[in-house]
Amino acid sequence: METVDDLLARDRRSEATALSVADGATYDYHRFLTTAWKTGNFLRHQGVREGVTVAAADDRASQPLFTFLGTAMLGGATRFVDPAESPGDVQAVVYPAAAADAATVPARTNRVGYGDEPTDPAVAHFGRDVWSENPSFPPVERDPESAVLAADGATYSHRDLLTAAERVVESAGLTDEDAVAVRAPLARPGTVVAGVVAPLLAGAAVSLPGEAAAGTVAVAAGDAPEGRTVDPADAAP
Repeated sequence: METVDDLLARDRRSEATALSVADGATYDYHRFLTTAWKTGNFLRHQGVREGVTVAAADDRASQPLFTFLGTAMLGGATRFVDPAESPGDVQAVVYPAAAADAATVPARTNRVGYGDEPTDPAVAHFGRDVWSENPSFPPVERDPESAVLAADGATYSHRDLLTAAERVVESAGLTDEDAVAVRAPLARPGTVVAGVVAPLLAGAAVSLPGEAAAGTVAVAAGDAPEGRTVDPADAAP
């Protein structure tokens, strides 16, 4: 695989679990890929395209994860942020509804809220609007050196993330039987590598957990209830 887009190829659809969330939502690879494609189509309407950046809340919810994947398919980069802080120069922000309603952003920056219905009519509603989108996405040619993640004042390319993820798969011994619990901030590049890209590369499951054990491997900068742990610092591209 050369780009993050390749993780979402149609032939990867299956009934194996791709994502589980603490609120009880579970996605098999078929539903997971379809939702990622729908998210890409939705974000296109928000002006997301090659070379732009999207700010997604650093939150253990499915919507920021799908935002990262949808933005990657459109050639943009994602920055995971605290919604209370300035997102910087971005095309769109994807936050919990109350934070999206309250976000102070330039007029050209589109706001998207998830969870509850936004009260501001100018804020798009992630769940409703993504659900109504086309459940397919045409394959595209993507430069592996193009930016897909922005963090710590730097940008990271598709190749950077996939190369680092391959190392994690090998060092952690990830297989399609594993579930990887994301217990570190997505604002850290190593968390995105080890907690999102590596499990998808291995055909494993991503878990966005609560406090209890939720998988076989944890991405954490300390103790975790899972049996194995990957430190984001060791997974950084």
